[in-house]
Amino acid sequence: MALACLQPKRAWPINSQLEAQREHSPESNTFFLNKAAAVGSTFWKTFQAKILIFGGKFSVTFQTRSSVMKLDTGIEGGPEKLTAEAILLGFQHFIVMIGTTVFIPTILVPLMGGGNVEKAEVIETVLFVAGINTLLQTWFGTRLPVVMGSSYASIIPSFSIAFSNRFSIYANPRQRFRQSMRAVQGALIIAAFLQILMGFFGFVRIFTRFLSPLAAIPLVTLTGLGLFALGFPQLARCIEVGLPALIIVVVLSQYLPHFTKSKRMVFDRFAVLLSVSIVWSYAEILTIAGAYDNRSPNTQFSCRTDRSGLVSAAPWIRVPYPFQWGRPSFNAGDAFAMVAASFVAFIESIGTYIAASRYASATIPPPSVLSRGVGWQGIGTLLNGLFGTGSTCSASVENAGLLGLTRVGSRRVVQISAVFMIFFSLLGKFGAVLASIPLPIMAALYCVLFAYVASAGITFLQFCNLNSFRTKFIIGFSLFMGLSVPQYFNQYLLTSGHGPVNTGLTAFNNVMQVIFSSAATVAILIAFTLDSTHGYRDGVTRIDSGRHWWVKFRFFSSDTRSEEFYSLPYNLNRFFPSF
Repeated sequence: MALACLQPKRAWPINSQLEAQREHSPESNTFFLNKAAAVGSTFWKTFQAKILIFGGKFSVTFQTRSSVMKLDTGIEGGPEKLTAEAILLGFQHFIVMIGTTVFIPTILVPLMGGGNVEKAEVIETVLFVAGINTLLQTWFGTRLPVVMGSSYASIIPSFSIAFSNRFSIYANPRQRFRQSMRAVQGALIIAAFLQILMGFFGFVRIFTRFLSPLAAIPLVTLTGLGLFALGFPQLARCIEVGLPALIIVVVLSQYLPHFTKSKRMVFDRFAVLLSVSIVWSYAEILTIAGAYDNRSPNTQFSCRTDRSGLVSAAPWIRVPYPFQWGRPSFNAGDAFAMVAASFVAFIESIGTYIAASRYASATIPPPSVLSRGVGWQGIGTLLNGLFGTGSTCSASVENAGLLGLTRVGSRRVVQISAVFMIFFSLLGKFGAVLASIPLPIMAALYCVLFAYVASAGITFLQFCNLNSFRTKFIIGFSLFMGLSVPQYFNQYLLTSGHGPVNTGLTAFNNVMQVIFSSAATVAILIAFTLDSTHGYRDGVTRIDSGRHWWVKFRFFSSDTRSEEFYSLPYNLNRFFPSF
């Protein structure tokens, strides 16, 4: 049987009688297909497709699900009142986003010349601005339950600024830190306008309108898989703490619910909180017992619960404010590299938005909604530059994975987590206690949460014709190159001290390193180009790529559910319509 159409979501149940009828004559094929197509539940909708069977064409009706995920709570769901469950779920999202919030300033601030005090202040600032950006994104952006945090793409430009010779004249480390942070702020402010222009002026809408399920598979999949270096390699820095955390979160979320008869779903819904509490207490006991007293400095830094230096350095109460490090300074080379980082950040965020829509039981975000989200993401990057967080704004991949783990895709829960971010950023001591969770524990969570985002991308395979060699080539080639190219660029950087592109222009070198170090960016550039050019004139490729499944989501008004999921609050769609 040679298929020239999209494969159905589920294989039709074939019994021996139908199989025997199918083998006798072409006429019986029609009966067989119509009979098999009728199998399904009331949740399945009808779709007409042409199928090529034994050289004859038949019009076939088969079924596909109209509901993408079975969730306990969808995007519009959640408690109408502040219940204990909603607060705990919001606090869990806050705990998950702490890892990235602490990790980037921990490696960036010392290189700029800052100490524990500056590191604590930067972390508080990141938390404060992340809370604001999350509220803006869930209210006026995509309106998806996504947490807006920091982007790893901005690490390379920030490193370049920190190592710049123009700051070596400052003998005082704290003065050098302030000057370096002002340069990062200026670069972020300029880079924010790329996201604002791409989003609010509709360039993202044009790009995503031609995005097919086939091209979305590498994008979403490598948005999760591309961060594999933050998983087990970081966990292994303290294997006696990280590995128990990984085992406990898997057992609590995947195995224990099958052995309990309670309908409250405590273990799988709060697996992150429970596992972090258990292993963090275990790490505290090891620290107090002196298990790491004679170990290497790297092991002590990764395993001990008292090595972050944040609790003693953080003030009791502190309110971050714009230009707290001084007036931003602007440099063309710094801005050029940071613009590339903002480009990578919004590409990866689009993958996170699509994954979050799957786990929020929403339809695929229309191009206008994604464009609106990127525009508000640009506002978030602008706030990052004004406040001085040291990184661009990006959708949190790990929090999107948490939606799948808990099966709660509620927008309201994520907004509660944003309140926690702002609250703990103001009460510095309390936030510093939570920020001192050993990073191997967070890495154990990433092993599960990033996997959920990657699996969200794999689910789009159901919309593509997997019998097509064109489909197989585009998916396989883009996934392989999306992993292989960044691995080459990153490994070259670690061994040589500079990237493989090493010209006389440092800014250009940084741009190439930033773009080609992102697995999701490399994958979508390859997949989108191949899907748009390879066999473009062949009409069958439209079906092979699954474009006909997403045709109704190209425009906001094409699907009635778009209004339910993505319309702006307070009837603002009258003034800011989506197209």
